[in-house]
Amino acid sequence: ADYLDNGNNKMAIQQADKLLKKHKDLHCAKVLKAIGLQRTGKQDEAYALAQEVAALEPTDDNSLQALTILYREMHRPELVTKLYEAAVKKVPNSEEYHSHLFMAYARVGEYKKMQQAGMALYKIVPKNPYYFWSVMSLIMQSISAQDENLSKTMFLPLAERMVEKMVKEDKIEAEAEVELYYMILERLEKYKEALDVVRGKLGEKLTSELQSRENKCMAMYKKLCRWPECNALSRRLLLKNSDDWQFYITYFDSVFQLIDESWMPPPEEEHSLEGEVHYSIEQAVKFIEERITEESKNARPLRGPYLAKLELIRRLRYRGCNDEYKLGDPEELMFQYFKKFGDKPCCFTDLKVFVDLLPSSQYTKFISQLLEVIPLSAAAENEIALPGDIKALQQHLCVVQLSRLLGIYHAMDKKEKLTVVQELMLRYRHGLEFGKSCLKTELQFSDYYCLLAVHLLLDLWLEGEETAVWQCLTLLEEGLSHSPSNAQFKLLLIRIYCRLGAFEPVAELYSSLDAKHIQHDTIGYLLTRYAEALGHYTAASQSCNFALRFFHSNQKDTSEYIIQAYKYGAFEKIPEFIAFRNRLNSSLHFAQVRTERMLLDLLLEANISTSLEESIKSMSLSPEEDDIPWKDLRDNRDLTVLFNWDPKDRDISEEHRKLSLEEETMWLRIRSLTLRLVSGLPTLSHTIQPKNSEKTAENGVSSKIDTIRSLLQQLEAAVDSGKKFLEQKIQYPVLGPPPTRMAGFFSNGSCQCQTSLFYLVSDIYELDTNGLEDSAEIQERIGNSFKSLVERLTDLFNKCKGDLIEVRDGTLKTHPNVLENLVFFVETISIALWVSSYCDSVLRPFKSNLQKKKKKKKESSVAMPPVFTHFLDYVTELQTLTSNVIDHIKGLELILAALKLEELSLKDTLLLQEEKKFTKTVQGKVQSSYHHSVQEIGELLKKRLDTIKKLKI
Repeated sequence: ADYLDNGNNKMAIQQADKLLKKHKDLHCAKVLKAIGLQRTGKQDEAYALAQEVAALEPTDDNSLQALTILYREMHRPELVTKLYEAAVKKVPNSEEYHSHLFMAYARVGEYKKMQQAGMALYKIVPKNPYYFWSVMSLIMQSISAQDENLSKTMFLPLAERMVEKMVKEDKIEAEAEVELYYMILERLEKYKEALDVVRGKLGEKLTSELQSRENKCMAMYKKLCRWPECNALSRRLLLKNSDDWQFYITYFDSVFQLIDESWMPPPEEEHSLEGEVHYSIEQAVKFIEERITEESKNARPLRGPYLAKLELIRRLRYRGCNDEYKLGDPEELMFQYFKKFGDKPCCFTDLKVFVDLLPSSQYTKFISQLLEVIPLSAAAENEIALPGDIKALQQHLCVVQLSRLLGIYHAMDKKEKLTVVQELMLRYRHGLEFGKSCLKTELQFSDYYCLLAVHLLLDLWLEGEETAVWQCLTLLEEGLSHSPSNAQFKLLLIRIYCRLGAFEPVAELYSSLDAKHIQHDTIGYLLTRYAEALGHYTAASQSCNFALRFFHSNQKDTSEYIIQAYKYGAFEKIPEFIAFRNRLNSSLHFAQVRTERMLLDLLLEANISTSLEESIKSMSLSPEEDDIPWKDLRDNRDLTVLFNWDPKDRDISEEHRKLSLEEETMWLRIRSLTLRLVSGLPTLSHTIQPKNSEKTAENGVSSKIDTIRSLLQQLEAAVDSGKKFLEQKIQYPVLGPPPTRMAGFFSNGSCQCQTSLFYLVSDIYELDTNGLEDSAEIQERIGNSFKSLVERLTDLFNKCKGDLIEVRDGTLKTHPNVLENLVFFVETISIALWVSSYCDSVLRPFKSNLQKKKKKKKESSVAMPPVFTHFLDYVTELQTLTSNVIDHIKGLELILAALKLEELSLKDTLLLQEEKKFTKTVQGKVQSSYHHSVQEIGELLKKRLDTIKKLKI
């Protein structure tokens, strides 16, 4: 066992063998040996050994534990349940084995058996937790039941009765048990009963979370629309803590609900269960003013009351009755707020919510009013006034962010924008003084200046200013050198490098972000969208593996979390874990990465290192199976991960999100159908000697062609909807979701090529079943297909010509679309080769039959059917075309290697020495990335060329 713990598996196997020579029946040693075998990749031997032991139904702890470990490593948790079922039969009173059995069921989600196991445990050892395990398993059955009705009429009422029994017998002990009762009632929509539980004696047990009891009450009052209680309770909680924002919202919601219902308090008795109720605007105004007065006596200033006043003004304005309540002018209130909290980083985000209260004619005045109160001082007459300490710097930063949000920078012309960029960078570099003592992991105080400057340059780039994008990268690299853990710098660099088609620097940036857990799903798209599209095949494989590892391990991890939740009675977390698992299983990103990963593997291996058939088999791919949950696809991408300070009309909207999801799904459909069509090719190769139709049907091959024809129809439909979608010419904001590769796929002609290749498969199949006689028409059709395919592929190649980097009067312009087209070309030519080898497998037997005939008849005049010459011409043309592309790529490589970017006199001589250094780095990174892309694409094409040369009938 020690050897296994230290990872020395071979020694462990040897030691186990020694033991087994002396003691043949030492079960535990056998299992430990099996673990060693499993870890050295000998799965089958390990499984056989384990089954020998399991068949004896062991009941000793060591063997059971060791087998559990082994089965888990084999990803076969269902075998653990079998083990403990047997153990429990033999030792029926063991608390330990029963609880192991319960947990084994929990791992595989067998809720009904969990319920029974829980009760069995409770009978042996009447401990509360076991009873409630059983209750929870009923709730799980209700959650997983497909039939809503069944869960409301059977599982939940049964769970409710079980808990009521414990309540009546006064056996409720722990907080978790009360939580569970509340959960059942809430799911049964018995809100009144749930409220009674929380307010009653049982509710006193709810102590682990702050305000757990109040929050649950509030949730039920809302469900029951009991606005007087909502109001009174939130009022009471605000008196305790006047900084709790969620209660201000409930307070306002309830006041206006009561006003709209013209609610009046009952004459003699209490206003409500929770005490006094406010039911008029006057009371609300007075209440908020009192909170502010109270706050001013406080030692530590609180933001809540001031923001609540702005929130109230906003709501009153919406109802068209603000002026009569004399709450003050929003502009003045925001100004006062800034004076109080302007040096806090949160000041901007606080005010951002309320800027729509300002009339746009006041924007500039408002900004200059704020600037006047910041203590800045200039060294000389015409120099920029700078802050003397961090407080003043934070205040100034807040104003700059507000200027951007109010659209003041957007309205400037190019020259003004450039001046602002210079000023922001000067402020950025000056601000670095305050952060000299910062640790590597801390951010510099002035980082936002640099980010804002980059945003202005991005505006200019979108308006067609080519140099601006290089300056963006330069400033960001400079920023990163001072603030090496600034995620915003990294994310923005990732996006811009990708837009320029340079993937190499991105892989490193992304791994330095050190994305944790769920982030592989929420921001992973930034990486996986571009890796393969830009020709970095090795990096693409790695990034797909990285993402998939997270999704696969999550399956395993979630069941561990669920088990821990049972052990510690955190019942309300269990449905959350299940929802989390479902959210990841139906993640759009997961489906995309799975599909692209398989296409990539085929691209890099099929018919190069292994045959297409073997590759497809190893992925257990079949054309009939579609494992993507189309109906439930979840878009888990975080599209706001990049900070921005754009006004609403330029920011990413709900509409953008919807369109992006639609586009991603369409593209995924096209990719997944392509993958399934390719996986159908090997199923068509068959050897049927007599060409009669009954025989074909028996061999099941004719159904295979039907599958392919139906997939082809689906692909046509998907392509049509894709084209319709693109007609809308959607422009996402530059920091919004990146568009898919769909537009390029259509415009460069890859799509037409790939579709016609699959049509060709259908024709060749027909030729195969009809034979060479009387098939002149099919042969001609195939001949024409070959011709038009070569034309289309040549067109596609023409779209790959041109320079990747072009130097025009001192500025650099990049053409990433050349790279993307090359990548599509390689993929399309690979599909062409897989189809050609299918064609080859059909024509070869025909040819050998003809040659046999020739020998028999001893005539030299047996005419060769035209399809053979068509095919040979086609293969020769493919070979020539591929060689030409390889030469073109060599040319690109030479140009990239010889390009001396250093000598570019960057037009803006305004650049400082410092900046020149970073510009050089940036251009070097782009150049090197292109160089590697082109090399990888070239290598892959050379391997494909070797395959073409083997195609000779």
